[in-house]
Amino acid sequence: MPPVEPPLAQLDRLLKQGDAAGALRVADQLIAQSRRSFPAWLGRAVAQMNLGRIAEADADIEQAVRLSPADPQALLIRGLLDQRLGRIDRAVESLRRVVQSKVPQAVEAGVALAEVYWFAHRRDELKAFIEAGGAWMKDPRAALAVARLKTRDDPEAALAELRAIAARERNPVLRRAAGFEAVGLLDRMARYREAFDLATSLHADTTPPFDLEGMLQQVRDQAATLDRLAAGGERWITPRVDPVPGVAMVVGLPRSGTTLLEQMLDRHPAVSGIGEYDGVETIGGDLVSMGRWPRGLAAAPREALLAVQQRYLAGAGRLRREGAQWTFDKTLRAWRWLPAIAAVMPGTVCFHVARDPRDMAISILLSYFNPMSDGWTAGLASIRRVIEAERSVLPRALEALALPHERIVYEHLVEDPAGHARRCLSRMGLAMDERVLAPEANARAVFTLSHEQVRRPINRASIGRWRNYAFAFDGSWDALASAHESLVAGPVASSRPSAPLAGDAR
Repeated sequence: MPPVEPPLAQLDRLLKQGDAAGALRVADQLIAQSRRSFPAWLGRAVAQMNLGRIAEADADIEQAVRLSPADPQALLIRGLLDQRLGRIDRAVESLRRVVQSKVPQAVEAGVALAEVYWFAHRRDELKAFIEAGGAWMKDPRAALAVARLKTRDDPEAALAELRAIAARERNPVLRRAAGFEAVGLLDRMARYREAFDLATSLHADTTPPFDLEGMLQQVRDQAATLDRLAAGGERWITPRVDPVPGVAMVVGLPRSGTTLLEQMLDRHPAVSGIGEYDGVETIGGDLVSMGRWPRGLAAAPREALLAVQQRYLAGAGRLRREGAQWTFDKTLRAWRWLPAIAAVMPGTVCFHVARDPRDMAISILLSYFNPMSDGWTAGLASIRRVIEAERSVLPRALEALALPHERIVYEHLVEDPAGHARRCLSRMGLAMDERVLAPEANARAVFTLSHEQVRRPINRASIGRWRNYAFAFDGSWDALASAHESLVAGPVASSRPSAPLAGDAR
């Protein structure tokens, strides 16, 4: 009989094998035996982080650091999570401690610290960090930090280095990151055909097969339900739980202006942006595991729905800025889970942001997305099909589900930011605050593809961007484009006063 594997060894093995769910189960067993088990809390934090449950990982690493404040692995994970959550000063402090300690984790901490400096636009600190050298500079990923820094003063040299990294590195994540940095640089240099060709090549080389049909079928089922309800005049879902207060979220696709809206509203003292929180996907996963998605929502037990609701609220609450009454969730998955949101989180204020589909599409194609979870971003044809699916259910689903909402046309938003900000805040029962009109002054770091754009004053620069790539669009885009052009040509919605939140019937 083989020897029994000790639980801590099993936890370590499962984490190394990438079995985060299995590691989480073992960590839970260890914590049940002793809540002072530092390795269990640390392992639990890593497992949660690998599962994308950032709020839960944040709570777990807090326990681990409390038990062992100087442990370098705990400080590294603390820094990585603070980076993801936009707590830049805390992330820098933790990561610096690890780098300076010269422990084995110093290399990973150095790479992470360079990322923090880059995305937080702390270019001078990044320059000084690179010049100081250290063990982390021998890591292949350091070359990406060096090339990024050169984009400011010597774009041609930076482009050559980024292309070289993308061509020579075996690590597909590093190849993809460097490659799409080069794509963005080519676009800024107005070398549009080169940017398009490089992006197309990167997608082909680094994106695994993706189940687009499986993703779209879920949306088709919702669209069919909407058609049936419209014909019969029925209500889709009657919530079995009370409305949630103080929760707002984006409902729409990436590159539609969601980060701009979040950064605007986050400037209001009563509103806290919480980034791309994973809570909505957790809601969906919980309902699937309960066997209630999609057709069993109406019969789900109230107690079960309340438990799912509390899990979302607890995580969002951890991410909310102190003193704020509202959380703004910039999730990019909500549009696919609207019935789940209506069942579990009634009263959630939804903001649907719509932008020219061609501008969205080219911005998506030229950007780094997770090739596993967002493989649909690898080509214009699949991007078009996802946009068509989104617009087949929005905004009809918001109306049918009686979720309080506002529809925002991106082109109108940049033309009249004050009017749209006032409308959004009114929907939340808040007074206008002029600070929301200067999102570029937001001190909260943005770790999204829009991190450069939102550090500039609100502008029209990205409107019509697709025309630089007109050669890539054919007649299959005409219907989507025409529908959006009708929205843009219509009245600016901010001139319409928003109904107050209380008693909202929409």
